[in-house]
Amino acid sequence: MPASTQLVRIAALVALGASSAGCRHETARVEPSIQFTTIPPAAGGGSEHVAPIAGRATGIQPGQRIVIYTKAGVWWVQPFTSRPFTSVGADSTWQNTIHLGEAYAALLVDNSYRPANTRDALPPVGNGVIAIATVKGTGHFTPPRPPKVLTFSGYEWDVRNIPSDRGGPNDYDPDNAWTDAEGLLHLKLAKRDGRWTSAEVILKRGLGHGTYSFTVRDVSDLDPAAAIGLLTWDIEGVDQNHRELDVEISHWGVAKTPNAQYVVQPFYVPANVERFTAPPGTLTHSFRWEPGRVVFTTVRGTRAGAGTPVASHEFASGIPTPGGERVHMTLYYFRYAPVPPQRDVEVVIERFLYVP
Repeated sequence: MPASTQLVRIAALVALGASSAGCRHETARVEPSIQFTTIPPAAGGGSEHVAPIAGRATGIQPGQRIVIYTKAGVWWVQPFTSRPFTSVGADSTWQNTIHLGEAYAALLVDNSYRPANTRDALPPVGNGVIAIATVKGTGHFTPPRPPKVLTFSGYEWDVRNIPSDRGGPNDYDPDNAWTDAEGLLHLKLAKRDGRWTSAEVILKRGLGHGTYSFTVRDVSDLDPAAAIGLLTWDIEGVDQNHRELDVEISHWGVAKTPNAQYVVQPFYVPANVERFTAPPGTLTHSFRWEPGRVVFTTVRGTRAGAGTPVASHEFASGIPTPGGERVHMTLYYFRYAPVPPQRDVEVVIERFLYVP
C-alpha cells in the first residue's frame, strides 16, 4: 500500500476517534441536582411574612421547573396555590418570594407533575419528581413592622401589606384602606407606579357561629376586572377548606354575567355556589352560620332584617365548624379577567355587624 494512502487512512481513523470521543462527551449525562443560594430565615409560618429564596438547578432538561415548599407544621406549596411553579432561567438559576417557615424544600419536576397544596411529607424521587433539596431556615427572623390597624364598626382590623393569591397574584398597599370622618370604611384598587395594588382588612379576632352582616354602598358600576370579597378565612384550616364562607361581588371579567354570588368552599362543587344579580343602591349582605347550615341573604338598605329582599340561599352540606377563622373584607384585581381595570376603583362599606 502506498505510504500516502496509509497516511490518509490513519488520519481518517484519528478523525473518527476524535468525533466518537466528542459524541461521548456531548451525551454524558449530568446528574440533576438543586442548590440553594439564598435561604430565607426561620420563622413560625403564616401568611404575614415573606422573603426571597433562590438557587441553581443543574442537569435540567427542557420543560422541567421548580416546586418550592415551606414547612410550618406541614409542607405548604409556595408562593401560592395558584402559582405553585418557579421557572428556571437560561443560566440555570431560579428565584421567588415565599412565605416563611422552619424549613424549605425545592423539587425539580417535569411538566407532568401536579403539586399538592399541602403535604405531611415530601414526595420521593419518581412520578415526575426529578430531584429534591431541603434546607433549614437561617438565623433569627426579625418581623417587619406590624400591619396598620383600623377601627371600624367597633372592631380592630389589620390592614394587609403582603401579597395574596386571591384572584391571582396580587400586591396589597396599606394606603388603599382607611376610615373617613363618618367612620365609613374605604377600600381602593389603585394603579401606582405602573402596578395594580389591592386592599384588604382582616378582623383581629375570630367570632364563630352567628350572623355576619356587611352594608355596602352602590357598586353597580364596579369594573368587570375588580372583585369584592366579604368572607371568613382560616389560614390553618386546610382540612375544612380554610373555613371560607363568601359573599363575592364581581363580574369576573365578563360584564354580562351576574355580579354576585354566595359560596361555601370549595367553589368547584356546583352546589356550593349560588349566583345572583345585585341591583344598584346600598345593600346589606349577611350570612347566618349555624352547626350544619349557612343561610345567606341580601336586602336593599342598611338593615339585614328589614330591607326588601334581593336574594337568599341556604347551604346544608360541607359546612365548616368554627376554628381560627377571621373576617376579611377585600377589594382586589381579578387577574384572570381578559381586560385589566380601566380606572381606579373605590368601595365604601358603611357597617359590619355581628350577632351571636
